[in-house]
Amino acid sequence: MNELNDASRVLVERYLASLPESERQHRHVVADYFCADQESADTCAALVAAGRKRATCSLAYWYREKGERMPEPRDLLVVTDWLGEPKALVETLSVRECRYCEVGADFAALEGEGYGSLSWWQAAHRDFFSQEMASQGREFDENMLLVLETFRVVALP
Repeated sequence: MNELNDASRVLVERYLASLPESERQHRHVVADYFCADQESADTCAALVAAGRKRATCSLAYWYREKGERMPEPRDLLVVTDWLGEPKALVETLSVRECRYCEVGADFAALEGEGYGSLSWWQAAHRDFFSQEMASQGREFDENMLLVLETFRVVALP
C-alpha cells in the first residue's frame, strides 16, 4: 500500500468534506493499485473509474499469515494507476471470505475484467494466484481462501 500523495490527499479530503461530520470519523484510507503489472493496474484503474469494476479479491493468506490489515466496510481506497496517480476513490461495501472454487459468476461479473465471465475470471485468477503463491514457496489450491470485496466509486479526481 502506498502513502497518499498530494493528488490522492486532495481527492480524499474533498470527499470527506462532503460528508456529515459524523461520517468522516474512523475511516481507514490507503492508496494502491490493483494487480502486479503496469498494463493490468492501469486497465483496472480505468475500469474502476468507468464504474465497470466494482469488486476485487485477494488471498486470505496475506491477512491470516502475513499480518496485513483485513479490509472492512467503509474503508476508503484511492485507486491509482501503476505510477501512483489517483483515478478514483472507492468505499468498501462488503468483505467476505470464499474458497476460490466457490466464487460464482455474479462476483466475476462485479470484478469487471476481461469478458466478465466466470471462466475468464477463473483462468486469470488461477494464473495470478499461482504466481503469488509460488513467490511464497507455496502452490495454488482450488480450496484456498480468498477475501472478496465489493466497493463503490465515491469520488473521481
